[in-house]
Amino acid sequence: MDGSGNSLASGPDGPKRKVCYFYDPEVGNYYYGQGHPMKPHRIRMTHSLLAHYGLLLHMQVYKPNPARERDLCRFHADDYVSFLRSITPETQQDQIRSLKRFNVGEDCPVFDGLYSFCQTYAGGSVGGAVKLNHGHDIAINWAGGLHHAKKCEASGFCYVNDIVLAILELLKKHEHKFALMYQKYPSNHLSLSLLPPLTKQHAAPSAIIGENKRVLYVDIDIHHGDGVEEAFYTTDRVMTVSFHKFGDYFPGTGDIRDIGYGKGKYYSLNVPLDDGIDDESYHSLFKPIMGKVMEVFRPGAVVLQCGADSLSGDRLGCFNLSIKGHAECVKYMRSFNVPLLLLGGGGYTIRNVARCWCYETGVALGLEVDDKMPIHEYYEYFGPDYTLHVAPSNMENKNSRQILDDIRAKLLDILSKLRHAPSVQFQEHSPNTDFPELDEDQEDLDDRNDPDSDMETDDVKHPDEMPRGPDGGALNYEGQRLPCASPPKAEGICSSEECGLYHGDGLLGEIVGDKLALFLGKSWQKTLPMKSYWRD
Repeated sequence: MDGSGNSLASGPDGPKRKVCYFYDPEVGNYYYGQGHPMKPHRIRMTHSLLAHYGLLLHMQVYKPNPARERDLCRFHADDYVSFLRSITPETQQDQIRSLKRFNVGEDCPVFDGLYSFCQTYAGGSVGGAVKLNHGHDIAINWAGGLHHAKKCEASGFCYVNDIVLAILELLKKHEHKFALMYQKYPSNHLSLSLLPPLTKQHAAPSAIIGENKRVLYVDIDIHHGDGVEEAFYTTDRVMTVSFHKFGDYFPGTGDIRDIGYGKGKYYSLNVPLDDGIDDESYHSLFKPIMGKVMEVFRPGAVVLQCGADSLSGDRLGCFNLSIKGHAECVKYMRSFNVPLLLLGGGGYTIRNVARCWCYETGVALGLEVDDKMPIHEYYEYFGPDYTLHVAPSNMENKNSRQILDDIRAKLLDILSKLRHAPSVQFQEHSPNTDFPELDEDQEDLDDRNDPDSDMETDDVKHPDEMPRGPDGGALNYEGQRLPCASPPKAEGICSSEECGLYHGDGLLGEIVGDKLALFLGKSWQKTLPMKSYWRD
């Protein structure tokens, strides 16, 4: 097959979408270390498939600008970001205490270019959110989706939580022009009641329609999306839904009884699954649950983490999904015609990761992709069949029909307790905080809310009735200590031209104009070679 894209036919999913795609040619050069299962090289392999299938010609291709320190500090602690910026393989022996404090070590090692890697994948996800805020239908960043990172620590191969940063960017659409501000709390516990409802005095007619006042996060990685859930556990502005292996499995969280707290009660959904789940069983939960979520939550944007470790045959996984079965979740969420951010995540059999994300890019574009793989620089990875799809195994499905029916019934019951349009009705007065009026001549709030400026918002005390442990930390439903979290910082929405392009130090990056060079793969570097539970 040539790379002209002639093999691409319109998919069965109907109309085309305006799609943008973020990729940095350097991302495949980062290397976690010998034997480590996380291999950024899989992103380069994915991109090569996209190029040779001709998919790049059907979407806008961007090289993301790296996220700045202040961008990362919208969610992460300043000292943690400073640590990531300064640590190197040569200096880590002098920072043993910091390594332990920030959980950087075996699973999350120090490697050359660590901070640049974080800036790159975070910049792509936030850039995708910016593009959705400026009119694109779908944005893709396969380098993102690192859902385990916490405010103050690395976890599960993840250092910076690009998903939380992207969601915060999506939530800021329209809000800064109405002079809404995040509240700041003295407690270390994250209370995203800091996302208050709009009030009449700050609303404009254009605010009634098309706002991202609510964002839905959906996670189909085999591992629980704990970092994102934790960040938004007490708000009804962000709903998190995670489908994951539950039990004696990293990270050990994601019980069906964990449903959020305070204003966030019922806005965290966890779908605990067992080994060997296949396409039919997975969809018997995914479609009715997500259909109901879309009905009652009505998000302004959806973020879908497409971790490919839920595929059959993954090095660290134990599910039995086919690539088409995994992609059916993407197709289903696309069908709602809500702005959609597609992110990567886990996936450790890298040839199958590349297959999956290539196929799902085609789904996003509404194009059918030929099963016969084109010749490209990584062609030998995909032998002996050299096809895009691989058959699932005959492993036992431990998810019985009765278990699945019980899970579905419990989650639909939780969803029945939700009210439509949570916490976004225009109210006479905003609780707890008086928001400043916006001066008529004050059109750009980026400077006023710039974290580098001298201006600080006053601390506002907030009644926090969440149960506390002896150390003051929040407890879950079993009285177990929840990980530390605290409010993210927020500046104004990223400014943009009408077309949404960024230059200079903007977050989005410049559009890649030479698609032919990308298509021919001229910019790719040499291939890199391929501890705990994942060690060989």
